[in-house]
Amino acid sequence: MVLVDPELAQTPERHPKTTLTGTSASLGILMSYVFRRSSGRGWRLRRRSMELWPQWADALHTPGTPLKLHSGLVQLAASDQEASLQRHLAEQRSALGLEFLPPDTLQDAHPDWPSCRYGGLRSAKDGRVDPLLLQQALRQQLQQLNVTLEATRVEQLQRGQGGWVLQLANGNQVAAKQVVVCSALASQALLAPLGHARPMEPVLGQVLQLQLANAEHLSSQWPAVLVSHGVNLVRHGADQLWLGATLEPGTDPDAAAAERLRSLEGDAPRWLGDCKDVGRWHGLRARPSGRPAPLLEVLEPGLILATGHYRNGVLLAPATAEWVSEQIDASGHQKRMLTDP
Repeated sequence: MVLVDPELAQTPERHPKTTLTGTSASLGILMSYVFRRSSGRGWRLRRRSMELWPQWADALHTPGTPLKLHSGLVQLAASDQEASLQRHLAEQRSALGLEFLPPDTLQDAHPDWPSCRYGGLRSAKDGRVDPLLLQQALRQQLQQLNVTLEATRVEQLQRGQGGWVLQLANGNQVAAKQVVVCSALASQALLAPLGHARPMEPVLGQVLQLQLANAEHLSSQWPAVLVSHGVNLVRHGADQLWLGATLEPGTDPDAAAAERLRSLEGDAPRWLGDCKDVGRWHGLRARPSGRPAPLLEVLEPGLILATGHYRNGVLLAPATAEWVSEQIDASGHQKRMLTDP
């Protein structure tokens, strides 16, 4: 097996002035059981991923990469209508760890939180995982499995005799029976010459890193993820908070859009406005055009597409990997390649 990815040349980290990949920029939110739909592919992928995530965390956890699941997510309602939907969902999925928290309970117990006047939905199993640590752990596993790592780009994907030929930017050429294209926005450049149109559009996301003037606002009862008006508030250390992420079309970050995160559409606590901006970063998500995310397809024999996860790349990683493995096993071939130019 060979993995081709130019990001392998550097340690996963966040550079504030660099446009990051979706995974490196991500907060690693695992939002599955609070998903509103109860049928369809989106729900099945989310639920399967959350079944697999504990296994992944155990398998990838080492002293050098202490990966763990940070469980506990609270999604605050923004209206009576949303609160009603949350109550209904909590009744349906109480066995999956969902509970509706009435407004009086929240306001009394958490006066430092954003406005809780409509209540909120608590998910005991949803939460987050550190996406940078996840990438480090996966790389370590790949090395232990003797996977060949090519820190370069795939310039061209061609049909070959009985398989595929990849032309790499470093001048190397690799032949493989199977190729898995998981290249986000770069996928179309590889697929279009082969006659497969799978356009995707970039959606930029920014995250703010804030320093609290008073760390007491982040009590020990702060969940792994607190969500208000679609903005994730993630505790970072004893006195910092990550706020994100924006949804911006295109590839250029808008500073004003990042600052608007603080307002939580008027529901932000006063102390949030007093926090000091100590850092920010941004990355690009790949959203499929005219097709639902993610793109999971066998385009032709030996050519598998698994990309375009938009905002759920980290969440859906286990279910996606399982699906890809099933397609490879079904083909009867042994040698395969994962590409990420």
